[in-house]
Amino acid sequence: MVTGKQRSTWAAMALVCTITVLAVPAVAEAAPGKPAPRPSETGQPGRTDGSAQPDGAGRTTGSSDLDEVRKRLDKLYHDAGVATEAYNAAEEKADRQSRQLVALAKRIVDGQTKLDGLQKKAGAAARAQYRGGGLPPEAKLMLSEDPRSFLDGTDRARQGQQATKGLLGELTRTQEDLRQYAEDASAQWKKLEANRKTKAAAKKKIKKRIAEAEKVESRLEKEERARLQALEKAAQSKAQAAWLDSGILDEIKGKASAAGRKAVAYASEQLGKPYEWGAEGPTTYDCSGLTSQAWLSAGRTIPRTSQEQWRRLPRIDIREMRPGDLIIYHDDASHVGMYIGGGSIIHAPRPGRHVTVAGAGSMSILGVVRPDR
Repeated sequence: MVTGKQRSTWAAMALVCTITVLAVPAVAEAAPGKPAPRPSETGQPGRTDGSAQPDGAGRTTGSSDLDEVRKRLDKLYHDAGVATEAYNAAEEKADRQSRQLVALAKRIVDGQTKLDGLQKKAGAAARAQYRGGGLPPEAKLMLSEDPRSFLDGTDRARQGQQATKGLLGELTRTQEDLRQYAEDASAQWKKLEANRKTKAAAKKKIKKRIAEAEKVESRLEKEERARLQALEKAAQSKAQAAWLDSGILDEIKGKASAAGRKAVAYASEQLGKPYEWGAEGPTTYDCSGLTSQAWLSAGRTIPRTSQEQWRRLPRIDIREMRPGDLIIYHDDASHVGMYIGGGSIIHAPRPGRHVTVAGAGSMSILGVVRPDR
């Protein structure tokens, strides 16, 4: 439980971050004898498209412009996160479809082997029937020296005919099964190919958004990058302080389950490891890769993506939250973190960052799910 003192600490952190941002000189003096440069349309101060950069006179981006850069980067990395979860979903689906194709292929092979055996038996039965043909049964009875033996043979022949009919019926069913397996495999292959295209499109979008974000950041000087990072922390601390000020943590008293403790322990061991989209460890992670592997270590298999975790896992009221539960963020469920208690989460934030501890309320909360409910 977070006390009033802890809430004050979060608020103080927000204030310190804000002061740090404002304490860095926002605008340097222009070179003597030259008029102060005006904002241009090529990424100079004053732009709001996220491509702000220092000009030739040494002027640095102002705080308001830098905040626009921060918002631009947030959007780019959010879009990359959405595309990453789409990629993860496509990859998970492709793995499942591949396994189903392998199973169908095995059924086809086994069915063909069975069909070959049945065809051999049917051929042998047809040949035997041909060899035993000729005179009608009445003539054979008249010519037989032992009518009883003949009648016994006739009964066996009748049984053989019934067995042949059963054999032909099984042969027909096996052929039908093979036809259905082949149709299923063909349909599954088409789905797999369509899913590969979805995955390729998501991968392309991820790379594009990350490249755009890196381009924006590369235009900033070292000092501006430091101020930008301080702005990010200030925004997160402000959101966290507002969340704590609501008094929500006074109502959250849940204790971790045994499995939840294992999941939290796993996530804690990954602190400091780099974010990498599509990664599930052991050296790099994306947000849902971290949470799914943490719960796998606790003996629970959960969906791979944050959207599926939100859709398929039991939802709980945030007041019932306990360590190990997953907090889903943003309206599109594009991010997830693991609650560890005390108003904090462990998560893999975005490209260029590492697995870290953050305030549970530092982002827009969609809801909470519990893997071991």
